[in-house]
Parts: sequence; C-alpha cells; structure tokens
Amino acid sequence: MAAQLPDPRPPLERPERADAARNRRRVLAAAEELFAARGARHVTMEDIARAAGVGKGTLYRRFPDRSSIAVTLLDEHERALQERLLRGPPPLGPGAPPAERLAAFYAAMVELLERHLHLALGAETGPRRFATGAYGFWHAHVRALVVEAGGEQAADRGRLDALVDVLLAPLAPDLYQHQRDRGRSAADVTAALTHLARATLGVRSPRAG
Repeated sequence: MAAQLPDPRPPLERPERADAARNRRRVLAAAEELFAARGARHVTMEDIARAAGVGKGTLYRRFPDRSSIAVTLLDEHERALQERLLRGPPPLGPGAPPAERLAAFYAAMVELLERHLHLALGAETGPRRFATGAYGFWHAHVRALVVEAGGEQAADRGRLDALVDVLLAPLAPDLYQHQRDRGRSAADVTAALTHLARATLGVRSPRAG
C-alpha cells in the first residue's frame, strides 16, 4: 500500500482585513509581472513596492524578502499539482503502476517549470529549495512510489531517501533553465525523464522480509 502523503491544503486561517488583502493582491500582481519580465533575480523589493503602489514598510511587514514573494506565487500552482497527485485520475493520480505515476509526475513538473520557471528560480535558489513544503511533498510522493515498486528495501532508509533525492534532482529549476538554454525542448526533457522513471521503477524486485 502506498504511503499516506501530506495534505497540501492549508489549515484555516483568520481572515485578512480588507485593506491588507487588497495590498497583498497588488504586491503579488506587481511581483508576478516584474518577475516574468526581468526574472526574479533582477527585481528588488523596492521595484515591487513601487510597482504595487505600496510603501516599503507595508511590503516588508508581509514579505521579508523577494524569495518569499516568489514562494507565495509559486505555491498556488504547486498546490494544484499536489491535489492532482492525491485525488486526480491516473496515471498522475492513484491507480497506475509506480513507474507510470513517476513518469506522469515528471511530465507535470516539466509543464509547471515551463510555465513558471521565473518563479521557481526566485523561490528555490540554493539550499533553501530543500526546506520548502513543496519539496517535502514531492519527496514523500516519489518515496512512496519507490517503496511501492519494490525498487529499494524499505528498511534501508538512508539508501531509499538518497535515491529519492537523486530522482528529484533533475527537476532543479536551474538545471531546467540550463537544459532549455542549451536548446533542449520541454518534450526532450520529458522524454528523458520518462526513460529514467521506467528504468528505475519499471521492474519490481522482492522486498526484504
């Protein structure tokens, strides 16, 4: 049986004041536009405050830095994918063999990166990427597929988790940007990752007793 994945839906929170919610929407809309036009790394907090028409104090009270804004923008898209992994139709959702679910997950992640790479680069640069809730969810999902496929001994936790990190490594935003800069299409990347999924999880092996 596949491991239980964490629910991506946030707990209930106290409603925002109307003015705070309005400022938040203005900040996020301005940041999305600036990030798409210039890339998150070339946008300052001052740029965002100016474009949103809010004071820097207002901006910093809600968002401590540029990365936190990118994380918030990316979060909506990641949560939609998490919901499809939990409750969507196969092969992305439950019901397909592990190798095909992993291949479908790779394809969905490539699609997400293709559409929102500017946000992924701004949100998950360097070691901070591994501390995000999204990475933890992807790790739990792929780990469950590896265990279900019997490709690693479930008792050997260190080896299992190392394999999961290796399987997630090709989805690093900076690597995806490098591949696209080298002329590789999204379809090329998806095909390579599909091959990796099937080669890694396509053959079941007995689990340790």
